[in-house]
Amino acid sequence: MNEIVNGYLNMELLRFTTAGSVDDGKSTLIGRLLYDSKAIFEDQLKALEKASLLKGEENINLALLTDGLKAEREQGITIDVAYRYFATPKRKFIIADTPGHIQYTRNMVTGASTANLALILVDARNGVVEQTIRHAFIASLLQIPHVVVCINKMDLVDFNEERYHEITQQFLNMATKLDVKDIRFIPISALKGDNIVKRSQNMPWYEGPTLMWLLETIYISSDINYIDARFPVQYIIRPQSKEFHDYRGYAGRVASGVFRKGDKVKILPGGFSSIIKSIDTFEASHESAYAQQSVCITLEDDIDISRGDMIVKENNVPTISQDVEMMFCWFNEKPLQLKGKYILRHTTNEVKCMVNEIRYKVDMTDLHRIEDDKEIKMNDIGRLSLRLQKPIFYDSYRKNRNTGSVILVDEATNETVAAGMIV
Repeated sequence: MNEIVNGYLNMELLRFTTAGSVDDGKSTLIGRLLYDSKAIFEDQLKALEKASLLKGEENINLALLTDGLKAEREQGITIDVAYRYFATPKRKFIIADTPGHIQYTRNMVTGASTANLALILVDARNGVVEQTIRHAFIASLLQIPHVVVCINKMDLVDFNEERYHEITQQFLNMATKLDVKDIRFIPISALKGDNIVKRSQNMPWYEGPTLMWLLETIYISSDINYIDARFPVQYIIRPQSKEFHDYRGYAGRVASGVFRKGDKVKILPGGFSSIIKSIDTFEASHESAYAQQSVCITLEDDIDISRGDMIVKENNVPTISQDVEMMFCWFNEKPLQLKGKYILRHTTNEVKCMVNEIRYKVDMTDLHRIEDDKEIKMNDIGRLSLRLQKPIFYDSYRKNRNTGSVILVDEATNETVAAGMIV
């Protein structure tokens, strides 16, 4: 039993998000993925059957599995981000089902911010539309390493091969303006289950993998930055007990890179240097700590370190600056205020800032920059510069998603008003 539990805990985790226009079948696709991979519990299945009957449908409506809000079920749309968890013998998965409407762009950004992979659905009847472009641009902006374009509803175009190739070319033409490393295409029918878990008998011309096979095997280990060692300090541990009387540890999560016992490190912002004495967890001491691990680091020297400081390798230091340029998505109903004051949260750090300049916003119909209209409203995406009250230590988002991401918070209401990617 313990071997099974430990094996599950040690399985690789793939986070992926779904995106696409309204009614492209995102929720149905996730429902089909869970249903065909036997990841739905019996009581969930019964609840689905009951909900489908109440809606007057003969067959099980798999979209209802993720559309949990009453308004979502009534309108047949996704409004909020829904997370679903499942596992196969090869991998664990966290799915973020994000909404397709323009007014919920901020929800899509939230759901996609931690994803390794984006599933972008395209209706085979409509091809690439404005929301396809918008979501592909957001996937590029968030530096999601892998994009899988699922051309859905192939059953409604008689599984036509020419239509599939026509849409793939449309997407590739648009993708020349994006920064996406890996794009794959799969023709599917989420409603019928074609090419989801099992190969489609209706599309013998398609020789590529099924969606499930791709999700289970796509290589994601290289997506994590193991080069730039960054450790934002969250908390100072001083037990002051008889056993650990002089213990002073710095707790946090390794944002990127690798730290080893005996490494020479520098503490920012002070710039003092020291050597790693130990790397501890609750269970034991370790020789090393890797990206995404939560550990407690002790140093050979007593240095005044507090929350918001960062431990880095001596020969690999991030950018330290009071001026920050970033791409952003505006989340708030209240428009962005030029020269407005906000709180910037970055890793474990928090600093007051002012919007120095709005460079431009992006037109989502053709991805060109709008420089003459700089009124930023909810769901707008653009670029701005900030002046900070004190320096922060960061990498560009392209280089390091953890130390290159920020959020802006309204000082008065404490609402999160924007998500930003440092450029």
